[in-house]
Amino acid sequence: MNLRTMLATATAAALLTAGAATAETVKIGIASEPYPPFAAPDSAGNWSGWEVEIANAICAVQEMTCEITPTGWDGIIPSLLGEQIDVIMASMSITEERAKKIDFTDHYYKTPAVVVTAKGSGITPDGAGLDGKILGVQASTTHQAYVQKHFSDSAAEIRVYQTQDEANQDLYSGRVDAVQADSIAMADFVNSDIGACCEIVGAVADDEAILGKGVGAGVRKGDDALREQLNAGIAAILENGTYDEITDKYFTTTIYSK
Repeated sequence: MNLRTMLATATAAALLTAGAATAETVKIGIASEPYPPFAAPDSAGNWSGWEVEIANAICAVQEMTCEITPTGWDGIIPSLLGEQIDVIMASMSITEERAKKIDFTDHYYKTPAVVVTAKGSGITPDGAGLDGKILGVQASTTHQAYVQKHFSDSAAEIRVYQTQDEANQDLYSGRVDAVQADSIAMADFVNSDIGACCEIVGAVADDEAILGKGVGAGVRKGDDALREQLNAGIAAILENGTYDEITDKYFTTTIYSK
């Protein structure tokens, strides 16, 4: 082999190696608009937050080289389809409309709908526990649809409020026995001065048709190997306790429900 051939072969090998290295780096797209506590930049532009840590944990347990890549929310699906990013992890809800364009992993968070009562009420978040009780809920929400479907036959009355604050105020004042709402919103309430009266007594049984499928990671159609690798990572951190360790740093209640 002459020198020219040797140089050409070496150059080609180097290009192939560089291409392989680039291909092995998975670009995780997060929304460039801050969304604390899920993702937000510091003054130096370094991103942190619950979702950033979860993404990094999934990559670590799967031994994937990943790069957090902030991307404008409005263009995040086009960026995925255009291969500027490889994965979307930006609190994107799994919907039928989006699933026409991209594929989703299993959900990695789904804030449960919870029931909150006065401390020591003995009420449980089901039809039996709410039998004969007055239940408050915010108007035009998935929670209103849920309680009307599942608790209208057991609750003595379902009171509908224009705002969650109004429902919470009536719970504090004893005018309702319980309220149903999102777990994060109600965690903030029970940790407030006014909410010290009350406690979250548990999550209601899931109804996917009403409460939705949760939040998943988005990948390009047909990128099944990456999707399954991410699914394995999600399952692993749920199993080994990493998910809960990260969640406990940001939230006072679970944000994962099956």
